Amino acid sequence: MFEAIPIGTGSPVRLAEAMRYAVVPGGKRFRALLTVAVADLVGGAYEHALRVGAAIECVHAQSLIHDDLPCMDNDDFRRGKPTVHKAFDEATAVLAGDSLLALAFELLGHEATHPDAGVRIRLVLTLARAIGQDGLAGGQMMDLYPPPHASVDEVAMCETLKTGALISYCVEAGAMLGHCTAEQSAALARFAHALGRAFQIRDDVLDRIGDEIIVGKAVGKDQGKGRQTTLSVMGLDQTGSEVARLARECE
Repeated sequence: MFEAIPIGTGSPVRLAEAMRYAVVPGGKRFRALLTVAVADLVGGAYEHALRVGAAIECVHAQSLIHDDLPCMDNDDFRRGKPTVHKAFDEATAVLAGDSLLALAFELLGHEATHPDAGVRIRLVLTLARAIGQDGLAGGQMMDLYPPPHASVDEVAMCETLKTGALISYCVEAGAMLGHCTAEQSAALARFAHALGRAFQIRDDVLDRIGDEIIVGKAVGKDQGKGRQTTLSVMGLDQTGSEVARLARECE
């Protein structure tokens, strides 16, 4: 990731430093690892999967930068350290997020990512859909402005878009890098959908009962803001059963 964000090449040093601050240290790299694992499963090249994984990490970091801003979740800490707008400033944070998003598409569109231009186009188009109004951004909007007394299905849709869409892209992108049958693609799609929902629900549970030091950010914010999540709608016991059901779907 350091190589993808060089310093001293003509662009403002402060901007590159903010981008690196958001991407390089900390984090589980779960999405990139998922992409690499799926690509390996279907015979994709490791070096291609690494580039796609790096692009996805850029997108994920961008979403966190913007999510932490005062106009969104207003978080001061992420991954155990000050958020980008606290470590730098709000304007730098916005520009760093914008630049990381642009870098993601630059990485995907480069011929080093895959020799087949058709594959590169599909990688770009599918990511655009996954993070736009019908994906991550749409889910964030639903999270910020939920309908009153949201149903379980409405909450599930919000979680599917906000978190699940990018996780589904990780799986789909990994599959694009190799040879995948229609049956395998359908199975991977089901796996990705269940995994994305389970991942978001786990995050909601950690926000309710997690340790702030271990989680690396403030907890209890969802409940404090009256946000509607699977946990708030179903309760802790039923939420645990739902996660167990989703885990079985992933098998």
